[in-house]
Amino acid sequence: METDALENFLKERKPRILGSEGMVQAAVALPLLEGDGGWQLVFEVRSHRLRRQPGEICFPGGQVEPGEDPAMTAIREMGEELGLPENRIKVLGPLDILVNPWRTIVYPYVCRIDPEPLRPNPDEVEEVFCVPVDYFLRHPPEVHHVHLDVHPEETFPFHRIPGGRNYPWTRGQTPEYFYEYKGKVIWGLTARILKHFLDLTTTGKSR
Repeated sequence: METDALENFLKERKPRILGSEGMVQAAVALPLLEGDGGWQLVFEVRSHRLRRQPGEICFPGGQVEPGEDPAMTAIREMGEELGLPENRIKVLGPLDILVNPWRTIVYPYVCRIDPEPLRPNPDEVEEVFCVPVDYFLRHPPEVHHVHLDVHPEETFPFHRIPGGRNYPWTRGQTPEYFYEYKGKVIWGLTARILKHFLDLTTTGKSR
C-alpha cells in the first residue's frame, strides 16, 4: 500500500476493540422511573426456567443481533422483558463499554421509562422491583475480589517462549461488588454497571 493510501486508510478507519469480532456483544438497559421520591432503578429477577443464571438479579438486556445498533438492542430487550412499547422508552445516553474476561462486550444504556404498570414476560422474568437511587448512595457496596490465574493448555508451545514452563505470567484480580436491598443481593455484572452509573452521576467520573 502506498504511503498516501495508507495514511488515508488509517485516518478514515474507526477504531474498534481488538478481537471484538470473536466476542459476544450484548446491550443492557438501566431503566429509570421518576417518582415523588426521586429516581428509582428497575431490576429484574431472572426466571427460574432459564438455563443461564436462573433467579439472579439483573438489568434488562441481551445479545446484539447482526446489523443491530446496541442502543436498539437495549430498547428491544427491555420492551420484550418488561412489556414496554418503544414509545415509553427514552435512551438518555450510554455508559462506558465493558469488556469482561469471558470474551463478552457489554454496551450499557441509561433509559427513562414511563411510570406505568409493567407487564414482565414470565418466560424470562420472575419478578420486578424498584430501588431508589438515593438508597445506593447511602449504602455503598461490599467489595470482594476474584483472582485470575493463567492456565495454558497442555499443547501450549512453552519451548518457544523465554522461561518455558516457568514463564512469569501476569496474574490479576477483579473486584466484585455486592449491594443488598430488602434481602435481595445485586452482584456480578449488574453491580459493576450499577456502581459505574452511580460513580459517573455523582462525581462526574468513574472510579
